[in-house]
Amino acid sequence: MTIVVGSVIAVVGIEVTIRAYENSNVETHFFKGQRFKGVSIREFIAIEHGFRDVVCIIEGEYLDERNSEYDGMQQTYVRKLKARPVGYFDGEQFKEGIKFLPKIEDQARLLSEEEIARIFESKSAKDFVIGSLLKEGIEISLPWERVFNAHLGIFGNTGSGKSNTLAKIYTVLFENKLHSIGGKSKFIFLDFNGEYTSNQFADENKKTVIKLSTKANAGAKFHLLDDEFWDAETLGILFQATPNTQKPFLKRVVSGRAKFRTVQDSLKRFVAATFKNVLRSKEPKPEALELLKSLARNLGITGSIADALNMVSLRKGQNIDSFHVLLADGAWKFLSNDDAFYKEAFGDPIDALPSINAAGFQELLVRADLQIIRDVLHGSAQYDHIHPLLRRIEAMKDDLAKVLEVSTVLPPRKTITVISLRDTKQEIKKILPILIAKHIYEEHKAKVQSPPDSTVHLVIDEAHNILSRESSREAESWKDYRLELFEEIIKEGRKFGMFITLASQRPADISPTIISQLHNFFIHRLVNDRDLQLLENTISTLDNISRAQIPSLPQGACVVTGSSFDIPMLVQVGKLADNQRPDSRDVDLEALWAGVDHSVGSSDCEPRPFRPQT
Repeated sequence: MTIVVGSVIAVVGIEVTIRAYENSNVETHFFKGQRFKGVSIREFIAIEHGFRDVVCIIEGEYLDERNSEYDGMQQTYVRKLKARPVGYFDGEQFKEGIKFLPKIEDQARLLSEEEIARIFESKSAKDFVIGSLLKEGIEISLPWERVFNAHLGIFGNTGSGKSNTLAKIYTVLFENKLHSIGGKSKFIFLDFNGEYTSNQFADENKKTVIKLSTKANAGAKFHLLDDEFWDAETLGILFQATPNTQKPFLKRVVSGRAKFRTVQDSLKRFVAATFKNVLRSKEPKPEALELLKSLARNLGITGSIADALNMVSLRKGQNIDSFHVLLADGAWKFLSNDDAFYKEAFGDPIDALPSINAAGFQELLVRADLQIIRDVLHGSAQYDHIHPLLRRIEAMKDDLAKVLEVSTVLPPRKTITVISLRDTKQEIKKILPILIAKHIYEEHKAKVQSPPDSTVHLVIDEAHNILSRESSREAESWKDYRLELFEEIIKEGRKFGMFITLASQRPADISPTIISQLHNFFIHRLVNDRDLQLLENTISTLDNISRAQIPSLPQGACVVTGSSFDIPMLVQVGKLADNQRPDSRDVDLEALWAGVDHSVGSSDCEPRPFRPQT
């Protein structure tokens, strides 16, 4: 026997109308030791349809007013329920989808807590519990094998519990699966605020924490292979190169290095040849001379060569057009046709060069200076177009050298890697995650087989920092490149076994293309209309009732929906232990101020005796 609470009186399309019996108003029913929730909005009921039970969700209720003919035209009220089918029970198993519809006079009954749990719970393992259903209080195990085989989105306003949910999801995964993951998968967390650098996710000895900092030279660094650093795409990311002029320039820098890098002292020979080409040119260019002086300063050239270079100027006459040096006795020495004087004044610049940090940012700046000088001499580039790129290289090289290491061998990484950007400058926070994402994607794609025999999971907290569509501080071309890179990863990465988890306070700031490619969502409280509109337009599995509850969700509660879940559900995510929580908890002002000496400053608010002015 079951608890029958109504019967079907209308079926229009997929909308089912149920006439509710008097006992349907009871909040909780107990029958044969089992507890049954009463009928209310967002509750589930079963409609007995032959040998199957069609599961429906209550979307509304109303009173139907009628005049009773048996009671002297006395007005009575009939409670009616609006329901929508979401699936059915086939034996003990719940199956999603509208395959069967009830008929008029089919009986509606309450579902036990055990049956409700079967609607939501994973059909395989029961060990991925991150919380309980918000209304029912029933612990639910999510289908981890489908959750992590997809792209995830975790959204919510600040203070809504978003960071706790991200940490809870991966902490539960590692507690249950880290021993079996082994070297088959890698998890990389981009942590903008340093929230996951302690015992979050796993013990410190089971993960690699890279704390990047632009405040100190001796901090940890992210490693790139030499060939990967000396790549026009990589350099274009680091220095925000424009595609039409600055990227081709970087390609010439890279190809020039690749051509002569095996020759001993090739860079020094390049410098010496450039000095000679500029100073002894038959068609001297003042821009090239100024660039040569800048190069000498960047190289740290001092002494007689530096003094002689500062004395060089351009002299044009009837029969002469050459760089010259004015000697102390007033004589002119023309560099284009005076071999002896050129050798005396400048000798061999190779001897004056200090050591150059090969394969690093110093070498890049030197090679860029050399290349622009050559381009100006040959008329193959406009200095005005390349100059902004050179200034960015010069301005950023020191900060980038503090967080990036160019090497021939990459250091080994553990299964879990947390990269903290908390102590880096804002410019580095914007650029470095893009480089890291490209590095991880290209590295994994190059070695993975088909079908993939390993996976990489990139988790980006505060993703709006790098995926924003609206930024007035960068060129449109750079913004397009930045978004196109992540759009490629999120659209094509799944076939290579690369998955992305995005967490953000403002999903509306993120590219709609990226949001639309996410498969599963954990949505905490959001109140901004643009955020809610984005969710409505991009998440097909989010029903109207769940969407309406998002602005008023309590802290820690979220709507869980997506392709890995049969139906949307409201989940109260469990809190982690204090030593596992992200370092983003709210300030407890009561505890913070508990030790304040209340006598300090009290005179500003206490009444003071009146003292007449004299």
